[in-house]
Amino acid sequence: MHVQVARIGKPHGIRGEVTAQVLTDAPEDRFVPGIQFTVEPASHGPLTLRSARWNKDILLLSFAEVPDRNRAEELRGAKLFVDTEELEDDDEGWYEHELVGLAVRVDGQDVGTVAALQTMPVQDLLVVDTPHGEVLVPFVEEIVPEVDLEGGFVVVVPPPGLFELNREA
Repeated sequence: MHVQVARIGKPHGIRGEVTAQVLTDAPEDRFVPGIQFTVEPASHGPLTLRSARWNKDILLLSFAEVPDRNRAEELRGAKLFVDTEELEDDDEGWYEHELVGLAVRVDGQDVGTVAALQTMPVQDLLVVDTPHGEVLVPFVEEIVPEVDLEGGFVVVVPPPGLFELNREA
């Protein structure tokens, strides 16, 4: 199975480097020269990483198949994936594709469904679709103490008012 680790942004300079929105918690392990990424759309790949470097808080990537800025511009918005069989098991984390579609339970009642996982600098957020609108739930152990992939649900212990914010009076 493929897991998305980055989204390519705008070109940087004239030698084919691109900015990347990092979607992994271990960029130093995922962006190693020589690694080959599956790309979506498929017409842009596969891509072999030539180099990765940080410029302030932005990751800059260059690929063997991208010689100049023109080719780099064509990659804008492309998604980079790695094969999960190549990754070591992480018992303490979940990928977005594992969480999307799980029921969200509060006090034993289903209140919505996980629609997405937003990876943020400080903490990740579960995007939960509810009958009253979208709710962003901090994905921390105190608020989401249980993720049951086999059972198809996550348990949420929300702070007061979290699920009432979008409701009409």
